Amino acid sequence: MAIGGFNRLAATDSSLAPLLVRLVAGLVFVSFSFGKFLSHTAEAAAFDRYGIPAPEITTYLVGSLELLGGVALILGIATRPVAALLAANMVGAIATAGRIEGGPVHLGLAPALLVGMLFLVWRGAGARSLDRSLSPTSAPSGA
Repeated sequence: MAIGGFNRLAATDSSLAPLLVRLVAGLVFVSFSFGKFLSHTAEAAAFDRYGIPAPEITTYLVGSLELLGGVALILGIATRPVAALLAANMVGAIATAGRIEGGPVHLGLAPALLVGMLFLVWRGAGARSLDRSLSPTSAPSGA
């Protein structure tokens, strides 16, 4: 990716709202990722019940996305592309688990996380993020 493309992806402002969304959502994604690894058999069985192809492998892929994506959100690195991937993950969760099981996690938390991820795609990482510190277009703090 050209430097100009990176600058557009990393560009953000000093607002605290994206920071709060990043931290809360990042912690939620990281915490939910653990189940994909620690309770892999049960999670894979659920993925199979939802009609997700190759549930044994997909469970690890989704868990990896949620773990690495959650950490990236917390750090504020590659926020826009990570948020886009996690938004797609939430669309998948709503369309599969939400359709089959419903409930507050699949039809409450997942849509809230989807909105949060779309917000981060739109606004970027915000204050106190690696995206902000790496972006040459960002003003230094205290300036």
